Amino acid sequence: MTNFQRVGSASNTQVGVDFERLAILSLNAAGLRVRPRFSVPVGVGDLKKEHVFDFGSADPPVLVECKCHRWTTAGNVPSAKLTVWNEAMYYFAVAPIGFHRILFVLRDFSPARNQSLAEHYLSWYRHLVPDGVEVWELDEADNTCRVLFPGV
Repeated sequence: MTNFQRVGSASNTQVGVDFERLAILSLNAAGLRVRPRFSVPVGVGDLKKEHVFDFGSADPPVLVECKCHRWTTAGNVPSAKLTVWNEAMYYFAVAPIGFHRILFVLRDFSPARNQSLAEHYLSWYRHLVPDGVEVWELDEADNTCRVLFPGV
């Protein structure tokens, strides 16, 4: 059996929990008061079903999905993991109108490619990012956050 455990971590679940803790601190610092596991009805047309976003709020209306992915250990694109970024874009597209939507990701820079994973994602999949969605990138090295897309 192949071990897909992130090197140096207690568990992949713990990696996600730790990243979400940093995310909520960054969101709060930006003035967004959100709560975890925020649910809204999503869907195409009249048929809707509740979907739970990582964070959200009704006031102000905001939805946040967090992704803590890295380049592969060999420096390759983690293609399967980027499909869940595309899935997040779909949920943002079918979410209720009027919500501020944020994809909050870990900054993982590839010197060989001279770009972060989020920059790579946007260069390949920008056409799947709905209008109004922002991509925020958290740099763990200095605990800074920047809005990568749309650029400010």
